[in-house]
Amino acid sequence: MARGAEELRAAMPAPTVALAVLAPESWYQRNESKLIGGVSVVGFMVVWQLVAFARIVPPLFMPGPLDVIEAFDELIKEGKIWNDILVSGQEVTIGYGLAIVVGIPLGLAMGWYRRFSYGMDPFVNFFYSTPRIALLPLFIIWFGIGINSKIAVIFLGAFFPIVINTLAGVRNLDPALLKVAHSFGASDMHLFRTIALPGAVPFILTGLRLGVGHAMVGVVVGELVAARAGVGLMIAVAGSTFQTAKVFAGVVIIAGAGMALTYSIGRLERRFERWRPRPAR
Repeated sequence: MARGAEELRAAMPAPTVALAVLAPESWYQRNESKLIGGVSVVGFMVVWQLVAFARIVPPLFMPGPLDVIEAFDELIKEGKIWNDILVSGQEVTIGYGLAIVVGIPLGLAMGWYRRFSYGMDPFVNFFYSTPRIALLPLFIIWFGIGINSKIAVIFLGAFFPIVINTLAGVRNLDPALLKVAHSFGASDMHLFRTIALPGAVPFILTGLRLGVGHAMVGVVVGELVAARAGVGLMIAVAGSTFQTAKVFAGVVIIAGAGMALTYSIGRLERRFERWRPRPAR
């Protein structure tokens, strides 16, 4: 019986392993997302301009893309827009930069040291739950209506997403990995440098992306309330004088800067994609 089974197996053809040869990606496949996104934007602009031409909505409420371009041209000819962009850029650079410099180390420390986290949690939760615009009058009293009060608003807006995501990154480390490293005699500092920090990088980058949106909200809100210059002030003045096209132009400037920052962080995030935790199979 056993001999017959052996003869049967010997007579069967040996299994073959098919090697899948991946064809190189075409130009379209490499640029598919950009092409689809570009077509979507162009289509939206065309529909928007057609609605503006048909005057379904009065220009006071919905100017077309060509009206916004004309407003840009007028702002450039006036020349004041460059100073507004410079002031807003300084506020975002300093406020967002300070949020990164302070937020990442604080989030790492809160995630790594439990007792330190217990002491900081009430303050983080309190200020994160407080709308930043509610603190703006205090900032104006403390720092004046110059750029310092706007930097404070931008800092608080971007600070908490960075801290909370960094904290989550350290807290989501695999405990089994830490135990194995401890069993081999690794020190806390070595664990922090080789496991905790690399493991938290994808979460940190996510926090940076979220912080960009909060920073842009902060600069506009701060300049809408009180400012000497800035894109937010330009938007407020244009809105109060019913220059809707200029309002759209200011919104495009703010949104464009936010998109550029988000894209840059996204490029950096893709470089660290291999560090992102993968679900177990």
